[in-house]
Amino acid sequence: MKDNSNHNKRSLEEVHESVSVAQNTSVWKKIAAFFGPAYLISVGYMDPGNWATDLAGGSQFGYQLLWVLLMSNIMALLLQSLSARLGIVQGKDLAQASRETYSKPINFILYIFAEIAIAACDLAEVIGMAIGLQLLFDIPLVWGVCITVLDTFLLLFLINKGIRKMEAFIISLIAIIGSSFFIEMLFAKPNVGEMVVGLIPTIPNNAALYIAIGIIGATVMPHNLYLHSSLVQTRKFDKTKKGIKQAIKYNFIDSTIALNLAFFVNAAILILAAATFYENGMFQVAEIQDAHQLLEPLLGSKWAAILFALALIAAGQSSTITGTLAGQIVMEGYLNLRVQPWVRRIITRVIAIVPALVTVVYFGERATGELLILSQVVLSLQLGFAIIPLIHFVSDKQKMGDFAIGPRIKIASWIVALAIVALNGKLVLDEINGWLESSSHPIYIWLFVVPIAIGALFLLFYILLKPVFQKTTKHVKHVPHIDKIFLDHNLKKITYQTIVVAIDFSKIDEKSIKTALSLGNKDAQYTLIHVVETAGAFVYGSNTYDYETLSDRKYLEGYQKKLAEMNYNVSIILAFGNPKKKIAKIVNQGNFDLLVMGAHGHKLWKDILLGTTVDAVRHNVDIPVLIVKE
Repeated sequence: MKDNSNHNKRSLEEVHESVSVAQNTSVWKKIAAFFGPAYLISVGYMDPGNWATDLAGGSQFGYQLLWVLLMSNIMALLLQSLSARLGIVQGKDLAQASRETYSKPINFILYIFAEIAIAACDLAEVIGMAIGLQLLFDIPLVWGVCITVLDTFLLLFLINKGIRKMEAFIISLIAIIGSSFFIEMLFAKPNVGEMVVGLIPTIPNNAALYIAIGIIGATVMPHNLYLHSSLVQTRKFDKTKKGIKQAIKYNFIDSTIALNLAFFVNAAILILAAATFYENGMFQVAEIQDAHQLLEPLLGSKWAAILFALALIAAGQSSTITGTLAGQIVMEGYLNLRVQPWVRRIITRVIAIVPALVTVVYFGERATGELLILSQVVLSLQLGFAIIPLIHFVSDKQKMGDFAIGPRIKIASWIVALAIVALNGKLVLDEINGWLESSSHPIYIWLFVVPIAIGALFLLFYILLKPVFQKTTKHVKHVPHIDKIFLDHNLKKITYQTIVVAIDFSKIDEKSIKTALSLGNKDAQYTLIHVVETAGAFVYGSNTYDYETLSDRKYLEGYQKKLAEMNYNVSIILAFGNPKKKIAKIVNQGNFDLLVMGAHGHKLWKDILLGTTVDAVRHNVDIPVLIVKE
C-alpha cells in the first residue's frame, strides 16, 4: 500500500521534472514539453464542413476568398491563444468561468448554444464520412450515414488505449490529408499570381458573403475555445510568474504550428477548386460528390479522385474527437453534470445523424452539400456567445493578474468579435427578409423567427455588459463534491490489516470510511483511492493537471490529514481515467485484505447514464469487496 502511494507521488514528480528539464534545454524540447493540446484542437479545423465552404468559395469566386481563409486563421490563432491563456492562468475552462459569472438561466442558454455548435460540427463529420465511403466503395449515402455510428466505438477504443496510440492515429490521418492535397496541388498547377491577388480583401456579392461567413464558421469553431481552455490544464508546470509566462509562450507556439497546418489544408482545398473548376468555367461545383467526379478528367489522373476521397474520410474521422471532448467539457462546466463517455458520444452522434438522414431521404443526396454549408453557418452564428465571455475573462485583472491581456490584444480581440457579430447580424437580417418576401404565411416568421432573433440579440448585449457592470464572481462548485470534510472521533475498533477504500467525494464517503475503520485497528494500513474522470483525464492520464485534479488531490489530502490526526495510518492514490478499470488495477497490484466501496443505489436509467462502477470492479478484483449503501 505504501509502495502504491509512493509510486503515485513519483509519477507527479516525473511530470514536474520533465517541465523543469525543458526550461533548461533547447527551444525544441520546451515546445515538446507543451506540445499536444493545440494539435488535438487543429483536427477540428480541417473537418468535412470546411471542405464544403472551401469548395463553394473556390469554384464560385476563384481565388478571391483566399483572404477570408487567411483572416480566419489569424482570428483562430488569436482566439485559441486567449482560450489557452484562460486555462493556464485561472485553471478553469471557458464553461466553468462562464458559470461563475452569469446567472443559471443564462448559463443554461449558453450551454444549449454550445451543444448546437457541437451538433453542427458532428453533422459535418457524419455527412463527410458518408460521402467519402460512397465515393470510395459506392455505398449508398443512407447506409454511409448509419455506418458513421461505428466511429463512436473506435474513438472510445482509442481513448482506452491511451493518448500515445490516439495521437499516433490522428497524426497518421492528418498525414494522409496533408500528403493527399500536396499531390493534388501538383496535379492542379494553380496560378500563383492570382493566389497573391486573392489575399486582398474583397466581397463580390451577397452570395460571397454567405460563403465567407461559412468559411469563418468552419475555421473558427466555438466549441474549440471550450476544449482548448481545458486541455492546456493537462500540462503540469511551475505556477510562478516565470512558469506561467513560459506556458503561455510555448502553448502559443504550439497553436501557431498546429493552426497553420490546418490553414494549409483549407487553403489547398479552395485553391484546388479555383484552379480546377473556376478556371474551367464550372462555377457551381459546391457538392463534394461533383468535385470528386470531375477531378479525374480535369487533372488527368485517377489518383486525384482517390486521394480526394481518402482525405475526406481521414478528415471526418480525425475531427471526431473534438466534438466528443468538447461536449463533455461544456456539460460538466455549465451544468456540473457528468455522464459516461460512450453515452455522451452516442447522444452527440445521434443528434447529428437524424438531420443527415432526413436530408438524404426527403431532399435527396444533392442536398447534403447545402446542409454542410448550413452547418458551418450555424457554427459561425454561435461564435459571438463564446468569444465575448472569453475576451471579458482574459481581460479581468482581478482574476488574471499580470497575465490579463494588454490594450493591443484587447482591441484586436474586440475588433474580431465585432466583425463576427456584425457579419452574422447582416446574414440573419438578409435571411429573415428573404423568408418574409418568399413566404406565403409571413405571420409565422414574425411570430417565431423574429422573436428568437431579437432574443439572441438581447442575450449578446447581456453577456457583453454583465461583466462590465458587475465584477463579483459567484462561488460555485465545478466538481461534484460535498461542501466539507466531516470525519469525527466516534469510530469503532477494526481488525483488518490492509484496507483500501474507493471514494468519490459524496456523502457516501463518510459511511465507507467509518465502515473500513471499524473493521480493523489503529495498526492497520488504509489506502484511499479516487479516480479523476474529466475529459483530460481520459486522454492524458497521469499527465492531467486541470482544475478538478487539483481539487481532488486537495480533498484526498484533507481526508488523509484528518485521519492522521486520529492516529490512523493512511496513504492516498489519485488515479486517472475509467474508475472501473483503474480501481480494479490498483487493488490487484496491491497487497490489500479488503476493498470498501460506496453504492448510490442507482436504478436502470441512472446506471446507463452514470455507469455501474461497483459491479464492474467487484467482478475484477481478487479480494473481498464490502459494498456500503447510502
